[in-house]
Amino acid sequence: MANTTSAKKATRKIARRTIVNKSRRTQMRGAVRIVEEAIKNGDRKAALEAMKRAEPELMQAAQRNIVHKNNASRKVSRLTHQIAKLAK
Repeated sequence: MANTTSAKKATRKIARRTIVNKSRRTQMRGAVRIVEEAIKNGDRKAALEAMKRAEPELMQAAQRNIVHKNNASRKVSRLTHQIAKLAK
């Protein structure tokens, strides 16, 4: 348990940030899920449209340290590669 006033404030601050970060992570995962479902269904046009929304979500999450930068880049790369495979 926190004893000092600064530690108590830090605890409150962490709790607020956790709520915001959970929301952003959920939003990011939802955007990625839509892309994955479109790929699974073989719908390239829908996948491209969903990817236009998912890529900024992923990169913003990386900027805000919700996911690691390399993790976000890897997800974008893999999804893009899967969409490219649908064209063939």
